[in-house]
Amino acid sequence: MGIGGLARYVLWRLAQAVPLLLGVVVINFVLIQLAPGDPTTILVGDYPAPPEYVQQVRRDFGLDQPVQVRLVRYLGQLGQGNLGYSFANRQPVRDLIWGRMGATLQLTVTALVFATIAGVLLGVFAARFRGTAADIGSQAASLFGYSIPEFWLGQLLILVFAVWLAWLPSQGNRSLRAPAEGWAAMVDGLRYLALPAFALSLRYVALISRLTRASLLEVLNADFILAARARGASERLVLFGHALRNAAAPIVTVVGYNAGFVLAGSALVETVFGWPGIGRLLFDSISRRDYPVLTGILLLISATVVLVNLVTDLVYAAIDPRVRYT
Repeated sequence: MGIGGLARYVLWRLAQAVPLLLGVVVINFVLIQLAPGDPTTILVGDYPAPPEYVQQVRRDFGLDQPVQVRLVRYLGQLGQGNLGYSFANRQPVRDLIWGRMGATLQLTVTALVFATIAGVLLGVFAARFRGTAADIGSQAASLFGYSIPEFWLGQLLILVFAVWLAWLPSQGNRSLRAPAEGWAAMVDGLRYLALPAFALSLRYVALISRLTRASLLEVLNADFILAARARGASERLVLFGHALRNAAAPIVTVVGYNAGFVLAGSALVETVFGWPGIGRLLFDSISRRDYPVLTGILLLISATVVLVNLVTDLVYAAIDPRVRYT
């Protein structure tokens, strides 16, 4: 794939992403606006309020307008980079999401990197010892890891490692007494990160390991693997230098495909562990009927999925010379 072909492909994919994201915005906005409940009740509060005050609040936030009018106004704001104004937090949605972005990236990137490395290593191990007790045990563990819900696993981890053993903290992302920077701050952050990152990653460890095993078993029967072994190549070189590279394409595809699910799935994990990220903000916004925040977060997730899929396709072409875009 030449530089010109790569540039044309990227521009074409980005051009396709624009109407796709626009459709996502419209569908999300309409569905959220038509959901049961009235955000005015959150804005006004639990105490009895005069009807005139309730109507004034509805006018101030544009809730007295039809859905189609609110949609057109929102699209106009979005074209100017304005994601709206949070009903519950009383601040711009863009600032609110940006303030939570760092914590969510820390959690999701750690979980995805750990899931990729651990899943590939477990898959290689299972394929290397195919049919043995180690292979059967790893497959059973993968099935268990894929089946258990993240929020339930998170509660089990809190019960064991935070309550019974008191080894790790269960809530938040840093200690109040921890220094702001330095080695001690990093160690403190890792202690808070360990449980939620593991809870979020276990499902994807299981998925990647099973896919890696299946891909490797298919490649290990190829003629070039037999030729490499006939030349005296070590088993480590055969597995990691020849077989894994040729089996990597579906693994990369699955990792990229699940990046958006990791971001969306962080909502439950962040809620269980009190992690101050976008997932927790999404959960709180649902209960508060904070429509602008919901729409902004869903747009962010959709844009992330489109971008990650584009990067995945480029990586796919880089590791597999047979794939070229013209």
